[in-house]
Amino acid sequence: MTTTSVPVPPAQEIPREEPPTLGSTVRAYTDKVRGGDVGSLPAVLGLVALVIVFSALRPAQFTNAFNFANLINQSSAVMVIAMGLVFVLLLGEIDLSAGFTAGTSGAVMAVVLTRQGQSWPLAVLAGVLTGAFIGLCIGLLVARLGIPSFVVTLAAFLGLQGVLLAIIGEGGTIPVRDETLLSLNNDTLPVWAGWTLAVLVVGAYAAAALRRASVRRAGGLHADALSVVVAKVVVLAVLLGAATAYLSTERSRNAALTSIKGVPVVVVLLLVLLVTLNFVLTRTSFGRHVYAVGGNAEAARRAGINVQRVKLACFVISSSLAAVAGLLLASRNNSISPTTGGAETLLYAVGAAVIGGTSLFGGKGKVLDAVLGGLVIAVIINGMGLLRQPSSVVFMVTGVVLLIAASVDALSRKRAVATGRA
Repeated sequence: MTTTSVPVPPAQEIPREEPPTLGSTVRAYTDKVRGGDVGSLPAVLGLVALVIVFSALRPAQFTNAFNFANLINQSSAVMVIAMGLVFVLLLGEIDLSAGFTAGTSGAVMAVVLTRQGQSWPLAVLAGVLTGAFIGLCIGLLVARLGIPSFVVTLAAFLGLQGVLLAIIGEGGTIPVRDETLLSLNNDTLPVWAGWTLAVLVVGAYAAAALRRASVRRAGGLHADALSVVVAKVVVLAVLLGAATAYLSTERSRNAALTSIKGVPVVVVLLLVLLVTLNFVLTRTSFGRHVYAVGGNAEAARRAGINVQRVKLACFVISSSLAAVAGLLLASRNNSISPTTGGAETLLYAVGAAVIGGTSLFGGKGKVLDAVLGGLVIAVIINGMGLLRQPSSVVFMVTGVVLLIAASVDALSRKRAVATGRA
């Protein structure tokens, strides 16, 4: 009996994935943008365009170092409130009370500091705990009782105005005289400290990017090419170096009496918050749960995520950051008044998050969006002021920019659904 051997077909070689290059990364990013995932690109392009326009119209006033530093100090509180709102917007919710949460928390801090005669750390702690308590109350009503966040936070918006008036009094103010608190949003770092900060930021970013690429390659995942990482680090180093050099120049109108140069102190706080909150959203299970709940709350619940707890935590984070913004407002204005955190503060903060790229529909956004959007709004307000435009024009222009940002968000979502990237 003879056996016939069955020929075995040659094993097919699995095509090896080409290592990523700078060109392939650019093409992949272009395809992603065409597919509807524009991210913060519109905010970056808008910011560049606004800077070019105002620099051309008011070159002497807009581009000087004094105005540059002033932009950072003026927009810091709005940026911090917007950072907190990003967490709420990622859920597809809204917080209309953040502005007066900042004012009320700042008032509590000022009372403890000025009227009670306590130290500034205790006063700051009292203010932040006030914000956290407000967020806890809002979160419980939204997450546990299921009341729409629009209704709850609108009620808080109205109620906190009354609380603020009750603390301060009609037409009154509470002065803030503590040198440490006043320096937070008014003073500058020594020149050497500003350069040290810039070097540390670039070094930390380079180390994190290289480590992330190495870990992803070790796990068989797609990672940025070394050339891409180097390009990102170089761009960051050039931008930070230029900004630090510009801010290190003398910008006092009378340097013989008072010297003003260096990076604003508030930049340190903004960097700490940006890095910490970005880590929470991108490197922790809680951050992944936030995106999951914002993308599809029911699917997240079925996957075992405690949706109520996530919502509660996000409102507490939002209000706590609003309290920090209240501290910045008190530092900038040297006092707390019944209008602190009111007027257009909340509107600018919501606008900053949306203009920066955070979706109003939930599930898409980054903490960096708050910074980019805050800068866009600050440049509009500052530039229009230098052009001597009335407040009516400033509000209309800001409204148009916000409407454009919301339209881009809606159109990009439709494009993402059409291309299967949603």
